[in-house]
Amino acid sequence: QEQLVESGGDSVQAGGSLRLSCAPSLNHRYYKAWFRQTPGKGREGIAAITRDGAPIYDDAVKGRFTISEDNAKNTLFLQMDNLNSDDTGMYYCAANGYSLAESTYRQWGRGTQVTVAS
Repeated sequence: QEQLVESGGDSVQAGGSLRLSCAPSLNHRYYKAWFRQTPGKGREGIAAITRDGAPIYDDAVKGRFTISEDNAKNTLFLQMDNLNSDDTGMYYCAANGYSLAESTYRQWGRGTQVTVAS
């Protein structure tokens, strides 16, 4: 199985935006997703996308984050807008799982760090 690689993490001011990328995002059989691990918490699912392109969001990011996929470029994206300090953490992409259930995912990237300064 291919190694997923995230990119796009950075330090930004509160209210700012970032776009994370994950490649290769091949035609996996099940869902693809973004997870994050914030200080003091375990890894949690924040956005997932079905094979048909339907998105699923955790309430913490709904309305601010957008998950999408460019099949031609084999890349998964996470557009993050109106960032706040609670969004600070390590962000991971994952593939071949179900919805936002961490234990179901078979493939993981190594993460990219997002830091939001208030």
